[in-house]
Amino acid sequence: MPRGGARAVSGPAPDPTSLRSSKAMDKGGWRTLPAEGRGEPAPEWPLTTPSDREMELWEDLWAKPQAVAWEDMGQELEVALACRTLAEAERADGRVDVKKMVRGYLDSLGLSVAGMNRNRWKVAPAAEEADAAPAAVAEPVRRPSARDRLKVVPSGEGA
Repeated sequence: MPRGGARAVSGPAPDPTSLRSSKAMDKGGWRTLPAEGRGEPAPEWPLTTPSDREMELWEDLWAKPQAVAWEDMGQELEVALACRTLAEAERADGRVDVKKMVRGYLDSLGLSVAGMNRNRWKVAPAAEEADAAPAAVAEPVRRPSARDRLKVVPSGEGA
């Protein structure tokens, strides 16, 4: 087992609501994916002849919001391999290695919450939500700063 040092996915996943991440969003660090999904037919299957289940997964995955990013990055092969591995994991009786591969695909393709955060993707609010009246945003409570706590009290006030 390796010792010390950073790992590729060590530490907490990025949080789009954090102050540092919101600065990254201003610089184009986070990508907003359309809530309605890709909206086009799935691309041609890139591997050898697929099973019915693989094609079902293929069609379903290419309708998701993440598919917009996959298309831009040319990830057809990765998505096909994820479909094939997921179909195999459904058939495999407790094969941990196949299930670990599926987990890896889900993360790398942004199909899990951790994967979405790691890829710095977020899904836009659905059209119904966007049209609804915006919820009132509570003003954050300002904690007193060290300077506020150490203000000098003029003589005669505090005694």
